[in-house]
Amino acid sequence: MREEPTAMRYVLITANRNYSSWSLRPWLLMKALDIPFAERLEPFAAADNHAAFRAFSPTGQVPVLIDGDRTIWDSLGITLYLAERHDGVWPADAEARAWAYAATCEMHGSFGALRSDCTMNVGVRVTPRPASPALQRQIARLAELWAEGLARFGGPWIAGDAFTAVDAFYAPVAFRVRTYGLDVGTAGQAWVDHILAHPAMREWERMALAETWREAEHEAELAAAGSITADYRT
Repeated sequence: MREEPTAMRYVLITANRNYSSWSLRPWLLMKALDIPFAERLEPFAAADNHAAFRAFSPTGQVPVLIDGDRTIWDSLGITLYLAERHDGVWPADAEARAWAYAATCEMHGSFGALRSDCTMNVGVRVTPRPASPALQRQIARLAELWAEGLARFGGPWIAGDAFTAVDAFYAPVAFRVRTYGLDVGTAGQAWVDHILAHPAMREWERMALAETWREAEHEAELAAAGSITADYRT
């Protein structure tokens, strides 16, 4: 039996909008599906925030969802928890839903070169260094995956005509595509443009640009990724 959620009982703990790709996933999902929640921001204050974040997160990482006396951690764990309580988290069509499960898990557990070589930074534009073979393969896989989902399920979202969790999980990559000018093909770029125009994504971007935090390790990763050509942050 589905447990009925109480309005505004959720508290979602996230980190810096500019850096935290993992935080974006459940935040965007809940915003897009109109699931009410209170926000709590715990910024990255140092290169290692594990000890400080352990005060509210079993793993010392974000995001974390607080639901009464329950603590749910990890973006996928939060998504699965919400799916048991709210409609629309996954596609209604069984074939699209099965595909979305697999594509979401692939994003959650793969694309290591993309994460390390194209660090999340919403507010800048970068001319990247030459891509490693691993990064080239992963960019090609993104283009293939997005084109497949859009063709099979009709778009404009990855798994059909409604925004679902699979879009939320790839949303941080849309920012990376724009930041680094990655080529994800015509179909992939159409989805990137579509999700970047979503009101919740635009809200996240506005908050990211307004942040004044700069964390040295994240900035060093950005410098290693290529040459900054524009910086729109406050």
